[in-house]
Amino acid sequence: MINPCMQMQVKAMAMATANSLISISTTSLLSRTPSPHHHHQPKTTTLNSLLKHNKDHHQQQTTPPSSFTVGALKISTPSIRRRRLICSASASSSSTFPSALLFDCDGVLVDTEKDGHRISFNDTFQEKELGVTWDVELYGELLKIGGGKERMTAYFNKTGWPANAPTGEQERKDFIASLHKRKTELFMALIEKKLLPLRPGVAKLIDQALAQGVNVAVCSTSNEKAVSAIVSFLLGPERAEKIQIFAGDVVPRKKPDPAIYLLAASTLGVEPSRCVVVEDSNIGLAAAKAAGMKCIVTKSGYTADEDFLNADAVFDFIGDPPEERFDLAFCGSLLEKQYVS
Repeated sequence: MINPCMQMQVKAMAMATANSLISISTTSLLSRTPSPHHHHQPKTTTLNSLLKHNKDHHQQQTTPPSSFTVGALKISTPSIRRRRLICSASASSSSTFPSALLFDCDGVLVDTEKDGHRISFNDTFQEKELGVTWDVELYGELLKIGGGKERMTAYFNKTGWPANAPTGEQERKDFIASLHKRKTELFMALIEKKLLPLRPGVAKLIDQALAQGVNVAVCSTSNEKAVSAIVSFLLGPERAEKIQIFAGDVVPRKKPDPAIYLLAASTLGVEPSRCVVVEDSNIGLAAAKAAGMKCIVTKSGYTADEDFLNADAVFDFIGDPPEERFDLAFCGSLLEKQYVS
């Protein structure tokens, strides 16, 4: 909280800057409630994008003419590009990095759901003559269920099993497993042909983490072979050999259960509280927070309208310069209490 004395210093120094004036309300700067005109901007990123944490350098560097420092606040007065409403966030000069950076796969590494997994499910249903088609809207609803086998089982339990499906409980489990195996084969063919690209900034953030010795893993409810194909073919073999994969049935309970994230932390030998997760859905966010981890949401096609109130930060994507939204230093800053509630 900025005291009245510091507020007066800020106003006086701001007026001294030639032809460039920024008026910043202390109340709005520290507000946790986003403006109605910026409803898509997360409550935590506004603070991070405006505050520059310069404790390592403010005594060593000369403050440039276009900025001034009061306490822990560094306020700059460059020209503002009003047409960009989504701010980028970083934590400059930070020596704090996560012990592990954990990525969800579908929707985070690649926006696979609508034109990848959904198409592969439908092709499988057609091959097996099940008379079933999942359209875009229906599949969006089914994504609330973690795991492809679980998704199919829930759908058939609700709408009725196909006429050529078995009737016994174990036989139906085997039937679902065979459908999912074929669906995975079709999906992997799409990945191998590189028909689905990485989302912006994914490779950059992974490279930053690996360069700093941060553990990197992918934690997904999807089949392990499908996740491995995405990592190998789209991120490349050099990165893939440094990334651990936790996927599919490696845990008995899938997201929103935290089991997969807790397994990753245990296997990597790190504290859950020192992990930062990148997710794209509410069930993934719930899993990460239940595991005691920080979580950044990068919205994907199917999750753009979901409410992520419990996220530590929300962005439309990670991004590469000049469209970068956040970097590894920002991930590290989430571990510092002053950046989050």
